[in-house]
Order: sequence, then C-alpha cells, then structure tokens
Amino acid sequence: TPGKEHPFPCPCTYRTALMYYVDISMPPRMNVFEALLEYTSDADEKDFIQNKIMSRDPAQASTYNDWVRQDGRCILDVLNALPSASPPIDLLVEVLPRLQCRYYSISSSPKMHADSVHITATLHEYRTRIGRKGAGVATRWLNQLKPEVGQTKTDPKVPIYIRKSTLRLPLRPVTPIIMVGPGTGLAPFRGFIQQRHQVKSEGRLVGETRLYFGCRRKSEDFIYRKELEGYIEAGSLSLRVAFSRDQEKKIYVQHLLAEDGEEVWKILESGGHFYVCGDAKNMARDVHNTLVAIVSKQGSKNEAEANSYIKSLKTRGRYVVDAWS
Repeated sequence: TPGKEHPFPCPCTYRTALMYYVDISMPPRMNVFEALLEYTSDADEKDFIQNKIMSRDPAQASTYNDWVRQDGRCILDVLNALPSASPPIDLLVEVLPRLQCRYYSISSSPKMHADSVHITATLHEYRTRIGRKGAGVATRWLNQLKPEVGQTKTDPKVPIYIRKSTLRLPLRPVTPIIMVGPGTGLAPFRGFIQQRHQVKSEGRLVGETRLYFGCRRKSEDFIYRKELEGYIEAGSLSLRVAFSRDQEKKIYVQHLLAEDGEEVWKILESGGHFYVCGDAKNMARDVHNTLVAIVSKQGSKNEAEANSYIKSLKTRGRYVVDAWS
C-alpha cells in the first residue's frame, strides 16, 4: 500500500511518477512553497515567497489566493515565475499531491449494454489568467485515447474500477420517477431510462419516467438528443428541456419544474422518486428551493411543513441528490 516511505505502488522512474502518480496541474498548496523556500537563491524571490505567499499578515493574506489560485498557476508556472527556485526532483515528488481518482457516473444500463460501461463527460478546456492553456486531466487523456474512425490498432486500455452508486432506481418499475440532470448530470439518468425502456419492452408495466434536462443551446450541446427522442416515440420517456441561451430570458430546469408544479406534486404524492444530478453550487440548490415552493403551494403547507415533507422524502430514499462543485 502506498505510504510516506513508499509513495507509489511500485518502483518507477521520475517520468512515470510525474505522468501517472503526482498531480502537477493543480495550484500548489502552502507546504510546497515552504519546501521551495530553502531552495530559492534570489533574495527578492525568497522574500516574495516568505513575506507575501506565506504571510499570515491580513494585509498580505490575499497574495496566495490571487497569485496562485486565481491566476491558476501550477507548479511549472511557479517555477517559471521564480527562476532561482531549484528544488531537487525528489523533493517535488514528495511534496506535490497525489493524482486523485476521477469518478464518473455510469451512463448506461447493464440490461441494454451487458458487456460495456458508458460514461458521459465534458472535455474541459480553459485558459488561465496568465495565458496558459489547460484542460481536464482525465478527460483530455481519455480523449487522446479515443480510436479514430477506421483505426485497426488494438483498443486502448484504461484502468478503472466500479463502486456502488447513491443513485438507484426504485425496486418496483411501476414507481414513477422524476430526474433532473442538466448537462453531464444526465449521465446516470441515461442509464435509468435505458433500464426502464428495456423493462417496458419486455411487456412489464413501468411508471412514468420524466426527465428535466438543460443545456445552453439546442443546436450545440443537446447530448443524446436522437436517443432521447427515440425513447419519447416509444412511450418510455417524458422529456422537458431548458435551453438557457436560445432566447433572451434564460430558462433553467428549475423554471420548468415550477411550471409543472401540479404534476410534480401528483407524482410525489403517488409515491414517486425525485433525483437530482449535477452542479451543487447553483443548480441543485435552486432545484431544491423550487421543490420546497412546489410542495408548499400544491400541498398547502407552510415553509417548515414543506421542508419537513422533503426531509421525509430524503429519509425514505425518495429524494436523492448527487451533486458536485
């Protein structure tokens, strides 16, 4: 097991360590600057690290946040900006954080795809304030492995493992479900939809499967559009889509939920399950507040009673949120 004495799973070269085990893309933490201090020869650069970056003086406290985090500097940017800092490679490998696992929701159903696992991810590309181009570590790597059309070489191998999810379908297919998943938040719900579509195609009774999906523009990022339209035609899916940038006034999934308040309430009252997946900072919070308003209005409850009702849904596993920031 990797530990302080043996930080990597097996002996390896520095190149392998920096490529696969050490995170060199994230802004360095304070302990990295503490380590750099000893190996910085220029007096001004040393003063900058010690009295600006590492300062506990409230007047200088914002330097680390502004110069490192807001500027999006990785360890290479820091070393380029402080050329007299020459730490030994052993030290860098020791103090830099380990590359963490990236978790993705499975966006397929084993009933429909028994021999494969699908994921849905955005290739995140950006430019920092200092002009460096960057991209998501895992998504960029996966994108580079993607086989080209007509490619005959052996398919690439990716190290993965599967863990249990907090998002699970009701045990009884007849139970209606509401799914709220804008953007890549659609991922687990694609698996849900496939599963219930397959069950329905076997002649079994399936409750309403309702999806609230959102994206910026219908023409650009309406992912799985044809597949979802196929499920609608088959009677396996009810779909509401919010295109936030296709009109002057922005429309988000919570606005569609509010419009459908009476129907949402009926589904909840009939024993339905409510799922949310996606951005925790804004979307999940706004959807929760909209749900409170729906329960309050349609159920003739005050705010405290509405919150108690929703808390009860969570306790019984009928309101599940999988959100990330």
